[in-house]
Amino acid sequence: MLVGASMIVATALPLLRKGAWWIRAFDFPRLQITLVSAVTLAVLLAAGERSSAWQNLFAALLALALLYQAYMMFPYTVLARRQVEDARGAGDDNTIALLFANVLMTNRDSQTLLSIIREEEPDVVLAVETDAWWQRELDALAQTHRYTVLQPQDNTYGMLVYSRLELVEPSVRFLVQADIPSIHARVKLRSGALLELRCVHPRPPAPQVAKDARPRDAELIVVGRELKEKRGPAIVLGDLNDVAWSRTNYQFQDLSGLLDPRIGRGFYHTFHARYPFLRYPLDHCFHTKHFRLVSFKRLRKFGSDHFPVAIKLSFEPDAADTQQEPHDTPQAET
Repeated sequence: MLVGASMIVATALPLLRKGAWWIRAFDFPRLQITLVSAVTLAVLLAAGERSSAWQNLFAALLALALLYQAYMMFPYTVLARRQVEDARGAGDDNTIALLFANVLMTNRDSQTLLSIIREEEPDVVLAVETDAWWQRELDALAQTHRYTVLQPQDNTYGMLVYSRLELVEPSVRFLVQADIPSIHARVKLRSGALLELRCVHPRPPAPQVAKDARPRDAELIVVGRELKEKRGPAIVLGDLNDVAWSRTNYQFQDLSGLLDPRIGRGFYHTFHARYPFLRYPLDHCFHTKHFRLVSFKRLRKFGSDHFPVAIKLSFEPDAADTQQEPHDTPQAET
């Protein structure tokens, strides 16, 4: 009964729409809450012949919590309709391959990451939590990826971008907080087409770093509104320090009109690399409806607490006629 009550409270708290870290943290373990709730409910139902009326009510509340958690995660299962279509072969000149890695600033296994990057051969590499040491290690990429935007920092929010494709008017901006950078650029594809790229890594809601989630949410709102106004092809990439199935994530999609290629394909958990039971989809790639998906892969570990991810997108302007911008996502219920 105590475990079941905990699961009901953990489900109900995020409905308060508060920014406090200890409330918003319950957005993260939806899968774990669902599994524990299911086991607890099964035990209660097995003892049903001895249940009182209040125990039946308790079981009903637990069942509602279980169903709600499943509803919030459902878009990221293979049972849901895919939000992004498979690529239809627009040609290599109109594709862009991206590799993103949260390196964990104290991690020193740079050679494994470089090996992964060479295996994947991405057009654009984004690395976050990068300090000066990581820049020195990853600068080897500049031999093949000569367009760079480098913002190393020792506060775990440094960002490095290395690109084979030309970066037009790249800049580092501090959108909400003075020590949290984001990288903004236009990327020129081999065909000559231009797309907007936004690389972000907002501060997470956690007691040791930020007691309120609203600065993180505000950064996503700024990026989303800006891209919505531009209305051209765009990609947002990074560690959002938020899970795919949170209210903030769904609201970001509704606001920006950006699509999530994981919807209908799977969770793609990227954190925590060391603890299988404590894994969440924290690392994200969103894009406008001008793109279709070639591939989305979670890559192998390299000493960080995050797995790196590789995404390949195909710029197919006709996709805007067949893919719909998000609306009426589950965020309305939270």
